[in-house]
Amino acid sequence: MQRFYDQFYRPSNAKILVVGDVTLDEARELISSRFGGWARADVAPRASATAPAPRERTFYLVDKPGAAQSVIRIGHVGVPRSTPDYFPLLVLNTILGGSFTSRLNQNLRENHGYTYGASSVFEMRRLAGPFRAGASVVTAKTDSSIVEFMRELRRIRDQPIPAAEVEKAKSYLALGMPSDFETTAGSAAQFADLLANDLPLDSYDHYIERVSAVTAADLARAAKTYLDPDHFVIVVVGDKSQIEKGIQALKEGPITLRDLWGHEVP
Repeated sequence: MQRFYDQFYRPSNAKILVVGDVTLDEARELISSRFGGWARADVAPRASATAPAPRERTFYLVDKPGAAQSVIRIGHVGVPRSTPDYFPLLVLNTILGGSFTSRLNQNLRENHGYTYGASSVFEMRRLAGPFRAGASVVTAKTDSSIVEFMRELRRIRDQPIPAAEVEKAKSYLALGMPSDFETTAGSAAQFADLLANDLPLDSYDHYIERVSAVTAADLARAAKTYLDPDHFVIVVVGDKSQIEKGIQALKEGPITLRDLWGHEVP
């Protein structure tokens, strides 16, 4: 731990963001007084990595006897924050599972009552983060919930998204953007995202116009490029005695049993 700290925690590898009722001169004085003695040193280049080739769709069933609900997570490797398709993916995920009125939430919560909330997200980081969709569902409806998840994940790839749904998602993002800067912490989080990913500091000046420029064709291409139901990893944590047969009957892929520590169960 000490070696890792000495190697990577250096001024030349750090950015300091200050948001609040403070002037630039005051911030510089405060930072200098606390970090002035922080020794510079060479820092190794940031690591790069290529995601492994996706495998065929696989289920991991984690047994938790007596669980009141089943927890479902579905996903695969996504994209880095620097992707040129950031805005199409932002709009696409808003439609799929990124808002209360998204397809996943309306299907599993409002239409079927299987869960209090279903969602999806592309976790974009410096390197590719995961795409994941998930919910905590009624145990007896675990298999039915997986059916609906897969239905929506395939539908958004295979069928054109109606123009009204596209415009609704874009309006949701554009109108909600000011609230991201409503608090000091919110503003800090927005700019920290830019700093951590080496993005231009004026990115938010163009946010609404770039959201507005997304087309249905952009969404169709993004869905086919970045969502691959044939290679999803599906993790279900729940009472195996109650849910295993239903999952097997779906015939959506091989099932691997794991314990609560992730170890394979014979």
